[in-house]
Amino acid sequence: MVFSDGFIITLVVILYCVLGVVVFSIWKIRTHYDRLTKGVADATLTSILTGLLGEVKSLEKRVRLIELAIEEIHTEGMHHVKRVGIVRFNPFSDTGGAQSFTIAILDGHKSGIVMTSLYARMGNRWYVKAVVKGQGKDMELSKEELSAIKQAIGDK
Repeated sequence: MVFSDGFIITLVVILYCVLGVVVFSIWKIRTHYDRLTKGVADATLTSILTGLLGEVKSLEKRVRLIELAIEEIHTEGMHHVKRVGIVRFNPFSDTGGAQSFTIAILDGHKSGIVMTSLYARMGNRWYVKAVVKGQGKDMELSKEELSAIKQAIGDK
């Protein structure tokens, strides 16, 4: 079988192209391997991967501890003051300026206290009532106190 000069040239060009692709692929793989092993002297890929797996397991443990800490902070935070509502009003006709007020101070569970200050010409009176889950505990709440609780909860 006799091949023409054009066929041989085409075959050589194709072989050079294939060789170029192979050399480029090997160069890319070698560059990637060098990046993986950078800073590691006399280490095999297996030892590097084993070390990386150990680091990943360590990081997984640390992430889990951080998640538990965040959950604990969130749980504790539900018992701190989170919601405040204030209502000013004028309970008596002989005073002006709505100097009396009710303030609701609640935690994340909608529990806490509601304080009312009634201002009159003869003096100032303070009343404090317990609130559990947005409702008065053992005492009836005034409309201003209920309004302050609704404002604190966000049910304006």
